[in-house]
Amino acid sequence: MSASQPPHPTRSRRSRSRRGRVATVAALLLASPVAIPAAAAQAHAPSTPPAALACSPSAWAEGYSDALNKLVVDGDTVGGLSALAYDSRRHAYGSVVDHSTGELAEIWFFDDPADPHVLGSLVLRRPDGTAYNENDFDGEGLAVLPNGDYLVSSETEPSVRVFGRDGVQRSELAIPARFLVAPAGEATKNATLEGLTVSPDGRTVYAAMEGVLSGDVSATGDATDRRILVYRLNRHHGYDLVKEIGYQVDPGNRISEVAAYGSHGLLVLEAAFTAGYGNTIKVYAAPRITRAADVTQVGDLGDTGTALLAKKTLVADVAQCPSLGATAPEPQPNPLLDNYEGMTIAPGGRDCDGLSELLLISDDNFSAAQNTRLLRLTVRLP
Repeated sequence: MSASQPPHPTRSRRSRSRRGRVATVAALLLASPVAIPAAAAQAHAPSTPPAALACSPSAWAEGYSDALNKLVVDGDTVGGLSALAYDSRRHAYGSVVDHSTGELAEIWFFDDPADPHVLGSLVLRRPDGTAYNENDFDGEGLAVLPNGDYLVSSETEPSVRVFGRDGVQRSELAIPARFLVAPAGEATKNATLEGLTVSPDGRTVYAAMEGVLSGDVSATGDATDRRILVYRLNRHHGYDLVKEIGYQVDPGNRISEVAAYGSHGLLVLEAAFTAGYGNTIKVYAAPRITRAADVTQVGDLGDTGTALLAKKTLVADVAQCPSLGATAPEPQPNPLLDNYEGMTIAPGGRDCDGLSELLLISDDNFSAAQNTRLLRLTVRLP
């Protein structure tokens, strides 16, 4: 579809192929009561992780699906999926397409993460109706606002834009000047607003930087401090920037995604890739993120110590999960690993045991060396 065409809402899709169904691991199915359909997993999951499925003391693997990997739908290849959010009005999950040559800015929608089928897509458009593309949009984060609008972050400037359900831009959130890509600001190209989420009550938006601002690198060269922008709902139903939060990643990691939970918590997906070794994927919780200090006026996080930074605790290390019979097209410490860049908590919240279903999706970058993979975990959130 050319950029000159008029706005086109959701494009209906029919799957032409469904590749890589969920791997069956007979031994685990027989040994553990949690290897059950996703719809029932949360209701019946035990409060203690089965040793055969554990990823950490507070998380275990439920299953995965490669059904979306290199799937061709009406001539379009599904890929480059770099976010994950649930749209209750569509009864579907959405994922925005990452920056890829020749691709329009687009959200793909699919159903059951245990056995996903594409339901349609939505092209994202400027206020004048022309489509964003790889030249001016690098989709990374996605959230669905209480009124049904889509909030999408792009690494290009960076930006956080609000799109209506027809895909046309309605507004955008304010971004501080120092968060712009150098030389306009202190951010590095392709390492800006990667993570995006809205709190369960819809009142707070978090937008997290993937990489470090140049002004936050310490005198010794430490570059592990990140900034998270916090926006609050105003009486005009827009969102105002109210504070910045400091967060420290493990050395070598980046923030790949964030997901708000409960009244005060934030999950942070930390990731890294090393050629010849593979991916590192860890999920941390910052259970009291709303109480974290405002570091807006702190010029250099790198030399201020950790007292002002959000406190975190490990929830899951995907490298420690069972492989579940998965295969990987490139070297990985665990073949279940891939370039996971999207994360969301499945609708329903925590059950009576404090357990939630956590979903991760990987960005294949349209590369034969990577998969589009949906991973389902059960986690206990602090």
